[in-house]
Amino acid sequence: MSRRFLVIGAFAAIYLLWGSTYFAITLGLKSIPPFLLMALRSFCGGIVLLAMSGRQIANVSLQTWATACLCGLLFFVGCHGVLAFAQQSVPSGVAAIVLATIPFWILLIDPLSPGDQRAKPAALLALVPGFFGVGLVAWQNVEQAGISILPIVWLLAAALSWSAGTVLSRNMASETSAIPLSGMQLSIGGIVLFAISWLAGEIETFSPGDVSPTSLAAVLWLIVSGSVIGFVAYNWLLENVSTSLVSTYTFVNPVIAVLLGTVVLGEPFSRMMMLGTSLVIVSVIVIWWAERSGSRQTKDSADTSMARLSPRKI
Repeated sequence: MSRRFLVIGAFAAIYLLWGSTYFAITLGLKSIPPFLLMALRSFCGGIVLLAMSGRQIANVSLQTWATACLCGLLFFVGCHGVLAFAQQSVPSGVAAIVLATIPFWILLIDPLSPGDQRAKPAALLALVPGFFGVGLVAWQNVEQAGISILPIVWLLAAALSWSAGTVLSRNMASETSAIPLSGMQLSIGGIVLFAISWLAGEIETFSPGDVSPTSLAAVLWLIVSGSVIGFVAYNWLLENVSTSLVSTYTFVNPVIAVLLGTVVLGEPFSRMMMLGTSLVIVSVIVIWWAERSGSRQTKDSADTSMARLSPRKI
């Protein structure tokens, strides 16, 4: 299988499948509590991937396991757990729009990671309309639904948590392949989410007989499409493609989520929310363009330096 085909398939997974997960979470929450829903999604997906990894797991070092545990907490407890909790009172489309700020947080976190990851001035400037767009979406959501601003703050924190996990996971690319890495992160995140669900009293009051067929189908979709396929594709792309390019999924996911939420669930979507969404997407595109331009200039400079150092042929 050619690398180009793998890249296209992986991007299709995080663009389309992940865009539908916000819709699936809303359906799952109809009869399954939030932390238990995310625990089932993460743990079941992780077990499937660990089983697929076979003997590779036996060769994973304790240090890699420790880092994978931290990534699992950031991805699936700090982000997915908080996301499901917030989606109890926030439409799926709004949640997707707020989580589209992930590239902003990555841009701010990158300088703290090893190596020269200083943000480009154009990329920093692009943060302004993006955060203004999130503010418009948040304000419109509060105006229409009359809810607290707190869920929006939770969603921003969830985006920050995912971004920190992304930067940390990207640095693990040389330690193990995408399937076992994803399996470790998902299973650890799922175990902790089960513990949180138990502490919150969800498991005690939950009755499997009360789960609707719609919620059950949503859980299966989240496990297979969101966790097994989508997260493996995400980790593989982090190993093989620049982070700025991978983060472009964040301006496709809101479009898919808003379309599904508006058409199928009848969620409200106004002109003001459309303006806010557009500002977020424009910001992400500018950040991506600035990062791509910077990477290209760095590569050209390196090539020029190597050419100067190479001995001339006589």
